[in-house]
Formats: sequence, structure tokens, C-alpha cells
Amino acid sequence: DAVGILILCLASAAAALDFKYHHTEELEEFLRGVHAAHPSLTHLHSIGRSVEGRDLWVLVLGRFPTHHKIGIPEFKYVANMHGDETVGRELLLHLIDFLVTSYGRDPVVTRLLNNTRVHIMPTMNPDGFEATKRPDCYYTPGRYNANGEDLNRNFPDAFEDNRASIQPETQAVMDWIKNETFVLSANLHGGALVASYTFDNGNPVTGSLKGYSRSPDDDVFIHLAKTYSSNHASMYKGTGCDSRQTFPEGITNGYSWYQLEGGMQDYNYVWGQCFEITLELSCCKYPPEDQLEKFWRDNKAALIEYIKQVHLGVKGQVTDKNGNPIPNAIVEAKGRPHVCPYRTNQQGEYFLLLLPGTYVINATVPGFKSMLKTVEIPDNTGNFSAVKQDFSFPEVSDKITSEVASCPKTPLYQELTRASAAVKPTVHLLVLMTVVLAIFK
Repeated sequence: DAVGILILCLASAAAALDFKYHHTEELEEFLRGVHAAHPSLTHLHSIGRSVEGRDLWVLVLGRFPTHHKIGIPEFKYVANMHGDETVGRELLLHLIDFLVTSYGRDPVVTRLLNNTRVHIMPTMNPDGFEATKRPDCYYTPGRYNANGEDLNRNFPDAFEDNRASIQPETQAVMDWIKNETFVLSANLHGGALVASYTFDNGNPVTGSLKGYSRSPDDDVFIHLAKTYSSNHASMYKGTGCDSRQTFPEGITNGYSWYQLEGGMQDYNYVWGQCFEITLELSCCKYPPEDQLEKFWRDNKAALIEYIKQVHLGVKGQVTDKNGNPIPNAIVEAKGRPHVCPYRTNQQGEYFLLLLPGTYVINATVPGFKSMLKTVEIPDNTGNFSAVKQDFSFPEVSDKITSEVASCPKTPLYQELTRASAAVKPTVHLLVLMTVVLAIFK
């Protein structure tokens, strides 16, 4: 019948992915074809629209693609945030193609998708891509969205009051982050060859006076960046794109490279409870099509290995005495408090990315005594499951819900920036802890 013929046509379109640039209609046709051919493994939806009305498509892959499942972490890749940086857009289409065709055949891909919900957004800036009429290795106006705004300078900033007007594409991603329990992410760019990690901005309390902006999870971020660079064909060499720019082991702290206000990776980490790094994958922003197949070969292993890191650390649920989930409970590893404390989702779940080692995990339900548990964390990425550690609060009944206000959108380090640069680091840390305690209360 007609429906069957349509499905076959869409499926054949999905199978015909080649190494070329796919414009909006072709991209949409490919995504719809993949979903038609693999309806139980994929979920296709738009998280919003661009300034010019183009859909911001996301393809979700996994054993439960349509909804979050307790214990299964959420992962995302976002590409083409700058419209003229095009390699990531095509890499993600080929990643989708590889995952759906390998599922059920390749044991690693099968276990990965059975235990992970993977969200892939090939383009965050479709207008900018379509506006790039003359591809260039260095720069075109297509970098920006249709309003002329740089989307990677458009998010709320933890250190400064970002006065940029929030764009439709940015708002869609912010809402997306708020509505999912993302644990790990990467955004794909071009113009360099390096894995860059948070913070992109900073002040004296995070080490900006020494040219490095350190997050509480700096060790994890270094590991994540090295995971990608070491599995890439050449990024790990650290030679960059010319002799003037070198990156030891192919990684860099974002602030150390250049200061950036309103970046997406810092927003994910501070407000989204999601560890994100920025992957610069090509020296040429918009390279010729005949190079795309090599880019796929160079990045394929790294793209897969990076997804596995979503299973680092510890996860679990916080429940009351009757086993009901407690949302908005604060769960963090002792010694690494986040200025915006990490909280459980509506199912009472938490996910903390931590390297192998021994940690004290602190669970707090406001108004009740905190609960501490010592957890030994091995490297469980090969098992596709973080260590499980639940918390049950016997004093809490199902009639009590933990209502905690969402994290403020004003800069969380605002007070610190007023302090003199001559103040000793211990004083800065004291101020930081005061801010943290105020948020906890």
C-alpha cells in the first residue's frame, strides 16, 4: 500500500547516506528515513525552531528512545552551532548511520544503546549553514544565526551578566537541557584541532590570575578531553593547525585558550548538571566535501569512546521511607561542591561523573539531616553502568516533597568578582563556600 511504499522509500533514503554536505531538506529526509527504518530504536523530534523557522531536529537512539528510563543516563551531541563550521554536522549524520546499522550486530554498539539514551542534534544553527553561500576555511557571516548573534556567546554566564538577547535557538537548547537529565555532552566545532573543557570564563577564585579557570571537577574534565583526543587519529599529537598553536595531548582548558562569555559548555555544567566539552575537529571550518570521509575515519572511534564515559562514577535514587522518589534532593561528592548544587530529578535520580577512587557521597533533603555514604568507584565504563548507590531517608514521609528554587540565572560568582585581586586565595574560597551555603539553605 501507499504507506508501505513511503516507508520503503524513506528507509532507502536512510541507507543512501554519502559523504557530502546535506542541506536542510536532505538532512530532514535522512533523519525521517532512519526513524522509519528503525522505529523501535529511534525517536525523532524538533526541540524548537530557528529564527527563520527551520526545525532544530534531534534524533534519539536507545532501547527506550521516547522517554527517560530510571538508571539509564542521557547523553547528547550538538553540532553546527556556528553555521559555517560544518564537519560536525556531517559526522553526526554518519554516527547515526553507524549506530543504527550496527545495533544488533556489533556487541559494543548494542550494549551501548541498550544502556544509554543518546540524543543527536546535527545542527543547532541551520540558518547560518544555509546562509554560507561561499564556504571558507576561516570565517563567513554564516557563523551567526539569522539575527547576527553568535550562539556560543548567548547563554547565561556564571561569571558575568551576559546582556546578549537570548535567541530562539539558544532558548530551545536551554529548555531541552531543563527537560532532560543530561549527564554528558559534547558540542562539535571547527577551526582548530583540540578538545576544550570548562570553564571558558573565570575569575580569581577559579584561577584566572594564573591563566586557568578550574572547575570543581577539573580532573574529570581532563579525563573526558583526553578520552576524545587519545582516540582521535591525530588530535592527541597536540600539534594543532600551525606551529604557533600547540595543545599538549590535544586538550586545553577553555579559559587558558581564550576567555569566552556566554558559552554553552559552561551553561551545561553550571545550570544543566551536564558535563560538556567542546570539540574542535577541523583546521578548516568548511572543508571540501572530498575530505569528509577522512574526517569520519579520524573521529569514529573517539565519538563512540566518548559516549561510553557517561557511565563513569556513581548513580542512584533518593527515596523516602515508603520508597517514593524525592526530587530536588542535593547529592554531591564531598570536597567538590558545585556553586549551583546538583539535585535529583523528578524520579529522585542523581548521576555524578567521577574518576575511579573512593568518595564520600553526601545526600541532603532540605530540612533533614544529611546522609553520608562512602563509595568505592571502579572504572565501569566497559560495563556500561556507573556504580549504584541509593539513599533512603526514613524520617521523610511521602507527604513531604523537597521544594527547592531553581538556580538563579544571575552570575553565580558575582560577589567574588568585586573582591580585590590581591586578596589571598583562602579568602576567595571562604566567599565561595558562603555562596554555596546560602544556596543550600
